[in-house]
Amino acid sequence: MQVLQAPTSPHLSFQNSRGFNGLLLSQIPERVSLRRRCGSNLRSISAKAASSVQAGASQVASGTAEGDILGALSQIIDPDFGTDIVSCGFVKDLNIDEAAGEVSFRLELTTPACPIKDMFEQQANQVVASLPWVKNVKVLMSAQPARPIHADQLPAGLQTISNIIAVSSCKARAPKFASSQFFGGVGKSTVAVNLAYTLAGMGARVGIFDADVYGPSLPTMVSPESRLLEMNPEKRSIIPTEYLGVKLVSFGFAGQGRAIMRGPIVSGVINQLLTTSEWGELDYLVIDMPPGTGDIQLTLCQVVPLTAAVIVTTPQKLAFIDVAKGVRMFSKLKVPCVAVVENMCHFDADGKRYYPFGKGSGSQVAQQFGIPHLFDLPIRPTVRVYCESFTISGQFVNGLSASGDSGVPEVVAKPQGEVAKTFQDLGVCVVRQCAKIRQQVSTAVTYDKSIKAIRVKVPDSEEEFLLHPATVRRNDRSAQSVDEWTGEQKLQYADVPEDIEPEEIRPMGNYAVSITWPDGFNQVPLVSCHFFVILQIAPYDQLQMIERHFRQKPGSDV
Repeated sequence: MQVLQAPTSPHLSFQNSRGFNGLLLSQIPERVSLRRRCGSNLRSISAKAASSVQAGASQVASGTAEGDILGALSQIIDPDFGTDIVSCGFVKDLNIDEAAGEVSFRLELTTPACPIKDMFEQQANQVVASLPWVKNVKVLMSAQPARPIHADQLPAGLQTISNIIAVSSCKARAPKFASSQFFGGVGKSTVAVNLAYTLAGMGARVGIFDADVYGPSLPTMVSPESRLLEMNPEKRSIIPTEYLGVKLVSFGFAGQGRAIMRGPIVSGVINQLLTTSEWGELDYLVIDMPPGTGDIQLTLCQVVPLTAAVIVTTPQKLAFIDVAKGVRMFSKLKVPCVAVVENMCHFDADGKRYYPFGKGSGSQVAQQFGIPHLFDLPIRPTVRVYCESFTISGQFVNGLSASGDSGVPEVVAKPQGEVAKTFQDLGVCVVRQCAKIRQQVSTAVTYDKSIKAIRVKVPDSEEEFLLHPATVRRNDRSAQSVDEWTGEQKLQYADVPEDIEPEEIRPMGNYAVSITWPDGFNQVPLVSCHFFVILQIAPYDQLQMIERHFRQKPGSDV
């Protein structure tokens, strides 16, 4: 793989949504072979991982005590990241008393809810204790502080939340035979609440935000001691209520009941409730999304940096049609859908399993949209149901939703039950997928100083490519570089030096990075600095477009 070479002409025309053109491409003076300059290993390790152990610790010569310990620990591979725990940056506070044969260190995982933390602890003890000079090993387990990847770009209330999970059913209707205890939906709120309490049971710090202002369900499904939100007059913020250690915010706790207001006002209310609440440090904030794919949902997705989404559906074909619209919405907004939950799938009676609403909606969603994980939830009739030749009489009452009506989530009321086990699997899936997404996003676009090239590996893509920094800088499409009204190119080819290097590259959600350049054009001064910088927003799509253009040019070797 090589740094992609620009075409002879510095100008490249692309048609954008307004019909303007004039993207600029750099000419790269030298094509640098990645394999020749940095070897065959193409894996990029984030700066965070590289500095996780004391400077130079990972390069200690084998034969030293520290090198022995790190070499032993590097045998432990994280199954989600596919690399060893030393390279992942998990090893912290390494202390060695070689004379006494004592070793202590801390493994800082990405989340306290890591489903394999016990395995990591056991393996770490084993591999270090197997060294001949080691007599005593002490391993402490911890988790990274709760913080999103791009915290300073968020409202204050969201800056200490690591992962935000949307639980959405989009617009699916309730089955014909379902009782009113389904809240007129597919069990989305039930799934959101039980998922949140499952994550809390795994050791995570969790909050739930009920974003359905028109019909808030959270006050019915949990029983907090205080059923009213309080205000902090000094900070002008909202103090969430709590139930069993999980923080809760809902319009239903505002003392207003159900909202009767127009859409734009609702969007403002949701924004205020979500961003001004004192959530504190959370590993996961579960958002119970309002039904539909309209303005309120789009606004919420754009305000909040969603880590991932969980889709809730039912077996009917109508549910698939509605849910498909929601999956497309999340895809357009670059929010990965990590799991599909098919609720009210089946029930068991007389030694048989019955599917009263048919089969296949959930699996169809998973297969058509490439969502890798599907979970089934049963109907548990609390009233006797007679089944004869698939003719159903009697009344259906979903025990899962009924337990929500009691104010105690099912996974809390029956932690060893079948439903709790399904939610445990769902929780493990969400934890592992969120960790992978954060790792992919944090290393998607990085700058390799050794070859003076920007590495790009878009999440969910196996391909990695390199771009010259000047090429990326010249292709800025912001108002600082291109006149929004006329399409005139304000940033000229000669304005960008060939040896320009980015000062910083930081993720922006799941769709782009912000790149800080030391640039003399349209200067934006930094406080207490003697030089100027410009901030460029580079969507993954634009970087891929540049790369595709180079591929099409004769002589461009990748």
